[in-house]
Amino acid sequence: MTTHMTGTREEWLAARLELLEAEKELTRRSDELARRRQELPWVRIDKEYRFETEEGSVSLADLFGGRSQLLVYHFMFGPDYTAGCPACSAIADGFDGFVVHLANHDVTLSAASRAPLAKLQEYKRRMEWTFPWASSFGSDFNFDFCVGFTEEQQREGGIEYNYRREEPVVEIPSRSTPDGSATFADMTGTDMATYTRERPGMSAFALEDGVVYHTYSAYARGLDNLWGMYQWLDRAPKGRNETGAWFRRHDEYDQR
Repeated sequence: MTTHMTGTREEWLAARLELLEAEKELTRRSDELARRRQELPWVRIDKEYRFETEEGSVSLADLFGGRSQLLVYHFMFGPDYTAGCPACSAIADGFDGFVVHLANHDVTLSAASRAPLAKLQEYKRRMEWTFPWASSFGSDFNFDFCVGFTEEQQREGGIEYNYRREEPVVEIPSRSTPDGSATFADMTGTDMATYTRERPGMSAFALEDGVVYHTYSAYARGLDNLWGMYQWLDRAPKGRNETGAWFRRHDEYDQR
């Protein structure tokens, strides 16, 4: 016998219609936030960033791939990782399939990580992904966009992530479990300090008249709506229902 509240079809419909109004309001609010994102001032990027890709060494402008808009997912895969972050991998599982649709709407979506290109390519083959993935190894790109940090910053509290300064700690709070950082560090073949010198995020850029502009960045729970798995779980009968770092890379489950 379920312990959840039950009711008649009529009671369910009345409650559902009330919830529908709240959902519509959330949708309208989301539309408004999207408009405000697009109204943010653009910041011209004059610094030269170089990336290693399957096409060779390229600039940030080259990552646009001939389009006028670029979305970069800052994938947590540091130089010392043996595999990509499991959380970032779950997010990438979601966007891998719709990259082609964005590409046909003047938008390139690319991942970028500090690991050397060979590591990224090997992991990409393992995961059977097709999205473009650039290595920013040796570049200031991750540091300048607040998704990569040094040991000194960790020790001295010099990390500014998600638009706030952090205390000198080396743990990323997890939505699922307090030990999420330690669990994921182990899954990437690193210790927690090494693992947390990389952070997740996304950044948007525009290219006009040969000039690249930074238009938007989001981090931490600001990525929540981009995580397709959780959007579906939020609509499941038991929601996210998390008691620990339950998910794995898609090839690590007993059954797919």
